[in-house]
Amino acid sequence: MSSVAVVAPNQEFGPDNKGLDANKYATKKTISQGLLDIALLTANASQLKYILQVGTRHEFYTLMLTLIIISIILQVVQAALNILLGSMWNINNKQDHEGANWMNNLICIMNIVVVAIDIIIGMFEMKNEDHV
Repeated sequence: MSSVAVVAPNQEFGPDNKGLDANKYATKKTISQGLLDIALLTANASQLKYILQVGTRHEFYTLMLTLIIISIILQVVQAALNILLGSMWNINNKQDHEGANWMNNLICIMNIVVVAIDIIIGMFEMKNEDHV
């Protein structure tokens, strides 16, 4: 069972405050998102292995190969941006809010694109006995 720190509405967040540290929260959120991205990257690596083993016998070989490679590249770039987001900006400092918000929005957009690509990959990857 977890507990949540309650902070009075007029209380400010900062390094001297014992309440919720928004920067630590955002960092932990970024790390947990990164762990989920590792699972997706692993799935894409498995799909890449499958499509390379099947080769041109797969009806959509070129499309699948292209989409999987694009997805993997986007995921690696997204991971790098997550590392930058977690290390470059301190959201407790007002001057860092704009940059951190911009980077977070970019990462969210990339995440949506990766999910859309992976949905398309899932639609075309129909395994059957003819391909093995």
